[in-house]
Parts: sequence; structure tokens; C-alpha cells
Amino acid sequence: MSTESISDRYEHIRSVSVTALSALLGVAAAFVCLSIYGTGEVGAQNQEALLIVLGAIVIQFPIIKLSGIYNDDEFGVKHYLFIAFMTFSLWFVTWGILLTTGATI
Repeated sequence: MSTESISDRYEHIRSVSVTALSALLGVAAAFVCLSIYGTGEVGAQNQEALLIVLGAIVIQFPIIKLSGIYNDDEFGVKHYLFIAFMTFSLWFVTWGILLTTGATI
């Protein structure tokens, strides 16, 4: 009985860690895009901002593997897609809000 609760707790901590990392890097990528490309129509039309969010997605995979959150055999396609989706979604929403409000850094 006690091994199941420890396993469930470990799974929960692991999923929260991965979700928090991808969310924070998505928001950070939005602020980097804002500082480099600015606000308004010029910032919104810049296609190079996608490279920053792509870099934020790619940098997470070595961080997760080095931290030992997942073993090599546990980290599959579903995890890659989840990290990419969460990072892109948080970047898109945050950068959209920053562009709309005209915030500056």
C-alpha cells in the first residue's frame, strides 16, 4: 500500500516539474521576444520570434534528461509533444498579451 502512494506522489511531482518548466520557459521566451522585437505591428509580424520559442522548446529536453526526472525509456513522443505544446501555448498567449497592451521592457 505504501509503495503505491510513494509512486503516485513521485509521478505527480514529476509531472508538475515538467509542466512548470515548460510554462516558465514559454513565458520567458515571450519576454525575450518582446525585448528583441518590440511591440506593435512590427513585433507581431516578425517571423524570427518563432526561432526563440523553438530554442526554448529544444533546450528543455537536455535539462529534463540531465535532471533525472525521466529515464531514457520513459520519455516518449507523448512527452515531447506535451512540452512543445505547453511552451508554445504559454509563449503565444503571453506574447499576444504583451503586444496588445504595448508593454515595454
